[in-house]
Amino acid sequence: MPLEIGLITFGELTADPATGRLPEPRRHLRSLVELAQVADQGGLDVIGVGEHHRSDFVATAPPMVLAAMAEHTSRIRLTSAVTVLSSDDPVRLWEQFATLDLLSGGRAEIIAGRGSYTDSFPLFGYDLADYAELFREKLDLLLRIRETNPLTWAGGRFRPPLHRADIAPRALQETLPVWVGVGGSPTSALETGARGLPMMVGVLLGAVGGHSGNVTLYRRAAEQAGRDPATLRVGVAVQGYVGSSSQEARRTMYPYFTAGFRDNNHQRGQGFVLTPEKFASHTGPQGALVVGSAQEVIDKIAAYHQTYGISRLLLHIGFGGMPQAQLLASVERLATEVAPVLRRELAVPPISYPGAAAA
Repeated sequence: MPLEIGLITFGELTADPATGRLPEPRRHLRSLVELAQVADQGGLDVIGVGEHHRSDFVATAPPMVLAAMAEHTSRIRLTSAVTVLSSDDPVRLWEQFATLDLLSGGRAEIIAGRGSYTDSFPLFGYDLADYAELFREKLDLLLRIRETNPLTWAGGRFRPPLHRADIAPRALQETLPVWVGVGGSPTSALETGARGLPMMVGVLLGAVGGHSGNVTLYRRAAEQAGRDPATLRVGVAVQGYVGSSSQEARRTMYPYFTAGFRDNNHQRGQGFVLTPEKFASHTGPQGALVVGSAQEVIDKIAAYHQTYGISRLLLHIGFGGMPQAQLLASVERLATEVAPVLRRELAVPPISYPGAAAA
């Protein structure tokens, strides 16, 4: 099957560095739906909506945003990116995404994560001391819900038992895909591989190969658990911009990316100044960011494919409040100039999800 190319958005509300104006939330939500429409019309494979619980993000409820996108698209797959599963209820989460799957004609997915932004933990009454254990227990329950209905489940610390619970609706897809989003944690990579779940690697800055150790651990853990690591899916989510030229891409992305890093990326951005020189190093041939002309972007995504054996790449275009016209122009270049070349030249293993036949 061909490499899947898609988009990711966090719906951040960043002041325009040129005017100082903040986007109006209602209009910004509509702009996200327009983004999905353009991606769908251009033939991109997937769009993901991130979950953040602060007033400088508009996408606090990704299933609702994805449902709106579903009604204005016809083929693009719709995923969370990520669902902060540790602070959510797996039963309610399943209900939301199974409903999305029915509305969209079988296009829903979940990327579940522990959450690099931890605002939801105090908001919903969870202790950060339970960060890892919360995720393990809730992922176990989510996967059980996907497999069995009615469901009897007990033994968790953080949720009352279920006795022959009828959890509805059921998804349209035989197996609704559940990926695990992994940042820099080797433990997360090992646990995801042992479960045989597809892994989405979140890349921020650094080098293309900066997460190769975790991907190796992931495949090794899968093999030790008796799974064929060649059938498991690895994806990368990374920020970037496809410009009309190398210079235009960097010139357009830099002020918005640095504004987003300063204003919205609070855990990593405080006290961090992304100078033009640092930005240039992160956008060079070995740098993690996927920025440049269409050919540069093709080459960078091919480098990710060669390094990790990826089957999916999600590009976060427009981080930091980039105007919609420039954002959509970049998406159109990704869809028409980049994706067709990569699909033609890069092959990936067949899709395989636990409990589903390979496509």
